Amino acid sequence: QVQLVESGGGLVQPGGSLRLSCAASGFTLDDYAIGWFRQAPGKEREGVSCISKSDDNTWYPDSVKGRFTISKDNAKNTFYLQMNSLKPEDTAVYYCAADPNLCVHFAYGKSWSDYWGQGTQVTVSS
Repeated sequence: QVQLVESGGGLVQPGGSLRLSCAASGFTLDDYAIGWFRQAPGKEREGVSCISKSDDNTWYPDSVKGRFTISKDNAKNTFYLQMNSLKPEDTAVYYCAADPNLCVHFAYGKSWSDYWGQGTQVTVSS
């Protein structure tokens, strides 16, 4: 049974940093493209990062490029989202996701995934 369990959200001041973790079970990370989405109140879910299955290429939208970094630890079957220079507009529920074609979905602006984490709240506020 595939399961994604997130941790690491919380309250942080503008300019601060957080690292989200997503522990995967039921599959190995090399079998899927993996990534992170977020959803703010009243807004659609949007992709914020992705690592492709085939070549570990990464993808970020302009809104987070240079501030967010996705990484993975195959030995721990866990992937991460390091978020630096956080802004109030980064406030959202963040979800990890796994799908064989996740980065293709990202490229077309689609929030589609076979598997989702439960979500973790990130609040950026002074």
